[in-house]
Amino acid sequence: MTTETLSPTVTAPDSRVNRQFIAILDFGSQYSELIARRIRETQVYSEVLSYRTSAEQLRQLSPKGIILSGGPSSVYADGAPLCDPELWNLGVPVLGVCYGMQLMVQQLGGLVEAADRGEYGKAALFVDDPTDLLTNVEDGSTMWMSHGDSCTQLPSGFEVLAHTDNTPCAAIADHQRKLYGVQFHPEVVHSVGGAALIRNFVYHICQCQPTWTTEAFVEEAVREVRARVGDKRVLLALSGGVDSSTLAFLLHKAIGDNLTCMFIDQGFMRKGEPERLLKLFQEEFHIPVEYVNARRRFINAVDGVADPEQKRKIIGHEFIAVFEEESTRLGPFDYLAQGTLYPDVIESADTNMDPKTGERVAVKIKSHHNVGGLPDNLRFKLVEPLRKLFKDEVRKVGRALGLPEEIVKRQPFPGPGLAIRILGEITDERLDILRDADLIVRQEINRAGLYNDVWQAFAVLLPVRSVGVMGDKRTYAYPIVLRMVTSEDGMTADWARVPYDLLETISNRIVNEVEGVNRVVYDVTSKPPGTIEWE
Repeated sequence: MTTETLSPTVTAPDSRVNRQFIAILDFGSQYSELIARRIRETQVYSEVLSYRTSAEQLRQLSPKGIILSGGPSSVYADGAPLCDPELWNLGVPVLGVCYGMQLMVQQLGGLVEAADRGEYGKAALFVDDPTDLLTNVEDGSTMWMSHGDSCTQLPSGFEVLAHTDNTPCAAIADHQRKLYGVQFHPEVVHSVGGAALIRNFVYHICQCQPTWTTEAFVEEAVREVRARVGDKRVLLALSGGVDSSTLAFLLHKAIGDNLTCMFIDQGFMRKGEPERLLKLFQEEFHIPVEYVNARRRFINAVDGVADPEQKRKIIGHEFIAVFEEESTRLGPFDYLAQGTLYPDVIESADTNMDPKTGERVAVKIKSHHNVGGLPDNLRFKLVEPLRKLFKDEVRKVGRALGLPEEIVKRQPFPGPGLAIRILGEITDERLDILRDADLIVRQEINRAGLYNDVWQAFAVLLPVRSVGVMGDKRTYAYPIVLRMVTSEDGMTADWARVPYDLLETISNRIVNEVEGVNRVVYDVTSKPPGTIEWE
């Protein structure tokens, strides 16, 4: 088993007690989850908590350090999010990032005001004190700024560690109390010395040890599943992707024959995938799979439905209905296992609910199949050991469990499948067209040796037709959109700058080999403002 950096799944506060970890208090920053990822990359566990988490709750959790995230508010504005002021008396190292630093300054008696000039984008950081937090951060390093307010007066006991041309207090510290603040964002890749700063805080200031590995996650996840499930039976929704396949291997390791994998062919898979999935699991992995051909049922269920949220919810409800019917046939099951990941939970949340107050602090972007289509009266209990992990972390777990690279490196594929890559209504004709076009995209990306260089590469079918000419004849056919993006975790993404000759090859093949298509276009939108999938 390999030893790689990873975080463990934590599903209840009690499981964090007596474990070293870094708590991140979220004040609404778009980068809060990225901070968590950067901490995890140091082989130390981190978890994002509500900014309303009380000092007493934190004391009970015993974090080795606390990070206050950035946020869109001004600390002096009415209704600005505030942390428990007793936090400063916990005796735990604290790092405030951007808004978090300004909050630290204000609550400890300093002054924060609107800056004469905001600072956004890259800025050179001039180091005044190269020790402690800024050890190995080179003078003049590029850091990423995003703020309109500045600290104009520091609290008693604080000193300036670094400045920029526009920000006199770009990094500050009260060394005695181990309170630190940075006006920039060390967690983003644009901050050249950001990784060194984070390591300094985690290792030297918080005194954490790099003990959280892939091996540690697998061992703990197996223990938690066994403790929760006992001798009960678990039904797993197997799709063949890296998430559900990793989950299948993990659950099989934990509960053996008490796991039943069920693959429901809903008719929205890519060309040849159902057959390949069954061959791999049954013949090579020796994990039995119950195959259910429900293609016509699902296609009929979404007949005439154009709204993407309706599609997702219908497919989600249909999945559960089929599971309930098939579980009755196969025998009673107490648990339903899903390969839900952290980005799924974040993007699907109607709110980022505070566990104590229930107040809303985030807005739903779109629902994901794993978390958006479950009925209130679901009779299964859910088992989701991967819901705290990012995609790259799941891949590491998959490798540790022995999954072949064919699955580990498989690009993300949405739960509703091609149903949400066909905009508008779904028909058999449109499904056939998209399957053929998508196969060409995958073949050419593989042939060019770029499959592992892009996060996702796929085709989208638009429900419009345009005029074309083929063989001196007028055509009136569908366009295909090529979508290729690069990303680290799916939270943000950029459109892939693939060679023009590759785009030309794909376009020529699609219009010549796929009947019903006469135009191919390339999507050059990043996330944000777009999402990776079109629906």
